[in-house]
Amino acid sequence: MIDKLSWITVYPEIVLLVMACIIALVDLMGTDARRTRTYILTLLTLAVVAYLSGSNAVAGQTVFGFGGMVVSDPMGNWLKCFATLALMVTLVYGRPYAADRDMLRGGEMFTLSMLALLGIFVMISGSNFLVIYLGLELLTLSSYALVALRRDNVLASEAAMKYFVLGALASGFLLYGLSMIYGATGTLDVNEVFKVIASRSVKHQVLVFGLVFVVAGLAFKVGAAPFHMWLPDVYHGAPTAITLMIGAAPELAAFAIIIRLLVEGLLPLAFDWQQMLIVLAVASLLVGNLAAIAQSNLKRMLAYSTIAQMGFMLLGLAAGVVNGNTLNAQFAYSASMFYIITYVLTTLASFGIILLLAREGFESEEITDLAGLNQRSPLYAAVMAIAMFSLAGIPPMVGFYAKLAVLQALIGTGQGLYIGLAVFAVLASLIGAFYYIRVVKVMYFDEPVTATTVSAPGDVRAVLSLNGALILVLGIVPGGLMTLCAKAIVATLAT
Repeated sequence: MIDKLSWITVYPEIVLLVMACIIALVDLMGTDARRTRTYILTLLTLAVVAYLSGSNAVAGQTVFGFGGMVVSDPMGNWLKCFATLALMVTLVYGRPYAADRDMLRGGEMFTLSMLALLGIFVMISGSNFLVIYLGLELLTLSSYALVALRRDNVLASEAAMKYFVLGALASGFLLYGLSMIYGATGTLDVNEVFKVIASRSVKHQVLVFGLVFVVAGLAFKVGAAPFHMWLPDVYHGAPTAITLMIGAAPELAAFAIIIRLLVEGLLPLAFDWQQMLIVLAVASLLVGNLAAIAQSNLKRMLAYSTIAQMGFMLLGLAAGVVNGNTLNAQFAYSASMFYIITYVLTTLASFGIILLLAREGFESEEITDLAGLNQRSPLYAAVMAIAMFSLAGIPPMVGFYAKLAVLQALIGTGQGLYIGLAVFAVLASLIGAFYYIRVVKVMYFDEPVTATTVSAPGDVRAVLSLNGALILVLGIVPGGLMTLCAKAIVATLAT
């Protein structure tokens, strides 16, 4: 019999699942082309789920349920809360765009996005290989359907096929690696895997063989080079509202499963997987920044930017264990957690502006489409400029502090290799600054190609303004969020 404590660990997930089913049924009775009732119900549900996750996080307790298969801890609960808020913002930004493109004929966009969020929750909560994999599959299958939501659009259908084929390959890599580790350790439980490996009763070569596939599968999911090939095509081909949906909240889940698998389960193999992460990080910084310079399409540029940003995040994760010593772990992992949260916040703002500028029959995807935006709308130009400066790591935006936190974690190791990586990361960021500042230059100094004024519904305008303000405010006073990340990571490492 399942005890009461087990149900407590998953009640945000239960609320999400039940409401997703109810909203799907309610939507069947709706005739409104803009799906107003479905939209409001979805946002109210997400607000409740975010509150539940945030309350659990503030409580600061770590609780295991269902025989240790599921864990509710501060890190997981904060990531769930932020992922839910990210989806809420995505739906606010994406609804006008989706309505103009006849993507709201049914309520699939809302139902599938809630199921994708449920997959994110399961991934974050999983303390068992099978649970993590089930969450991953729920997220990816919902994402494939979302990318293909515009059935009459050739680009979207092509993007969905590429995403499906390469996503299946990535899932196969991860599943094969996990099966190897299960075969070697005899358990699927993450904490038990840690104990078996720490006892040194298993052949190291077998574990490393499985580890290679696990890291490759995780690299596919975060879009790290050289496993990045799906990212630019999917970002470009998917409807922009869906691009934001797969480029924001799922990144938090990807960070969570890296922590669950590599840190909580495979920490005794840190020497091996940290070397792999370093190679992935260096490749991502090089490929992402150099390829982004050549892009004229804004969505493709942001896709390559994502690859570079993930490289930075992986550098933090690669600096946790130094010569078998874990003293630097809490600083390195909390810096990476801070980095991924602030990256998602900035991504929401940048794609929010792209969605805002898109009109019926016109996709605002080229960098030249932003020409003279400051003359047409100073507010939206300012929000986009803040987002670009943050991604480039220019103070006082939050992106600067996020990069600084990762660099401090690298330098704090006192090792020549990590100090060299910090220098390389700074040089790569200098290259990256070029293509971000180019967008700002186009907005402020180029002549507008159209005299169309930029208008937005009140909810979009309010959320976008708040989004831009948060990027600036968190850059000036980052201490609160940094402390939150540090406490969450310390609580996770303690278990």
